[in-house]
Amino acid sequence: MLNDRVLAAVLEFRRKRNWEQFHKPKELAAAITVEASELLEIFQWKSHDEVARLLESQARGRVEDEIADVVILLSYLCHDLGLDVNAAVLAKLKKNEAKYPVEKSYGNARKYDE
Repeated sequence: MLNDRVLAAVLEFRRKRNWEQFHKPKELAAAITVEASELLEIFQWKSHDEVARLLESQARGRVEDEIADVVILLSYLCHDLGLDVNAAVLAKLKKNEAKYPVEKSYGNARKYDE
């Protein structure tokens, strides 16, 4: 997800503020949810055309900020739990391949069990 340089900067930012004490897994998971909700709020009740215009405007910076907040918090959580996010993503893709084979899911938005 984050390259080593960026992850080191994120971890250093937290360390300098002594925030590790507040960043237990439950609190980080809750904070990720809050930040993801703030991202969703930017798009809520907007049409696809409105979203396209929004992303071409100064509001794009708000979207970038909220995405960064989610990634930073997720990076803390993965680091603190010793999880390799890239390995986790590849493992999940393998599971999803079994749930959503191309021949059954191509162009289809239904859940695997529908």
